[in-house]
Amino acid sequence: MRKALRWLLTLVVLIGTVSTAGAATAAEPGPTDIKDRLLSIPGMSLIEEKPYTGYRYFVLDYTQPVDHRHPSKGTFQQRITLLHKDVSRPTVFYTGGYNVSTTPSRSEPTRIVDGNQVSMEYRFFTPSRPDPADWTKLDIWQAASDQHRIFKALKKIYTENWLATGGSKGGMTATYYERFYPRDMDGVVAYVAPNDVVNNEDSAYDRFFATVGTKECRDRLNAVQREALVRREPLEKKYAEYAAAEGFTFDTVGSLDKAYEAVVLDYVWGFWQYAQAADCAEDELIPPDAKTATDDQIWNSIDTISGFSFYTDQGLAPYTPYFYQAATQLGAPTIHFPHIEKKYIRYGYQPPRNFVPREIPTKFQPYAMRDVDNWVRHNARHMLYVYGQNDPWGSERFRVDKGAKDSYVLTAPGMNHGANVAGLVADQKAFATARILDWADVPATAVAEAKPLAKFDKKLDVRDVEREPTLRP
Repeated sequence: MRKALRWLLTLVVLIGTVSTAGAATAAEPGPTDIKDRLLSIPGMSLIEEKPYTGYRYFVLDYTQPVDHRHPSKGTFQQRITLLHKDVSRPTVFYTGGYNVSTTPSRSEPTRIVDGNQVSMEYRFFTPSRPDPADWTKLDIWQAASDQHRIFKALKKIYTENWLATGGSKGGMTATYYERFYPRDMDGVVAYVAPNDVVNNEDSAYDRFFATVGTKECRDRLNAVQREALVRREPLEKKYAEYAAAEGFTFDTVGSLDKAYEAVVLDYVWGFWQYAQAADCAEDELIPPDAKTATDDQIWNSIDTISGFSFYTDQGLAPYTPYFYQAATQLGAPTIHFPHIEKKYIRYGYQPPRNFVPREIPTKFQPYAMRDVDNWVRHNARHMLYVYGQNDPWGSERFRVDKGAKDSYVLTAPGMNHGANVAGLVADQKAFATARILDWADVPATAVAEAKPLAKFDKKLDVRDVEREPTLRP
């Protein structure tokens, strides 16, 4: 009898516990405010929220494993931002492949689909760098796994379709993410993404520089570049004075002389990467007669386009992660200078290894880009590549072959490294816009109109193509 009573009492207690838990669950629904929903994600923390009309903008940290293959071996905080529109809208996953800006902005696909935007800082760019930094954990698979993990965490909140996008190294990053996690995104829009499949074969760049623009413009640029090497002695004296005044040093590249030549050899590339063909006629930017130009005119032209501060230790330091990747997986271009006599060139286009501190070892992996290229050509699905006609980085680009589905490579006439869908010819612009809208799964009527769903916002939508070092995309 006592056993029966004890059993009955236990059953009553269990039933009461279950009933109470059920009542508690019903009475306490999950958070409804988007900030609270974000912060309920394990590992997500808020740095700040910034107001912007029509959106909520969050700067966040997310805890990531240093090594996704061995998550127990340490973590780091990865910076991400979120431009929140509405959980019922599509979401665009943006990465520039470098640091993330904490100022609200909107990528072109985000405006086209009128969606939310998640932006990720690439691992090992500060502050998203493990401490201590194990540089062997900086590779394209680990970075793609960062994105995959962020996507999985946020997909529970943003349940509509997702698109990945990015420009330059960000376009490369979006591609690598798709290669390793092809089931995550519903589409990819990659802008001006270089694709250095065979690192030691770069003749495509030489062909580009032999034909880009007009002969008059090419000759004018080449003359200034050559003259900067002819006047190496007086201009290097000016460089030394400038470095001393600014506190610049040259330990990584090795010497002021190496840094000077690197800046000068970037000059023609830098012009076509960031300037417009019409800028060639600007006498203040490009001296019309290099031989009669003053030293200051030559200096100012080179400095404006290439930047004498970049190959200093202080200029290179923020980009160590990029040059490390270029030296280990991405590859880097090598070009020749037929308009300059060999006696004026001491080092040529230096490899990315020269721009990584000596204490960080590098070993190139030639199979990495070949694998990605082969995958894109034969397995791409819902992928759009946009290149600029006058952008040197487009000389080696991604292509799609048989096996690829609903994927395209388009070129914007006359555009540089800032090429976008808006710069395509009218029929291609409409086509590309329609494909992006369709991948985002917006109503068919919007797809048929093939126009961006959000109005242009001069603060959110203006893409400022910064004058970045030309040896990095």
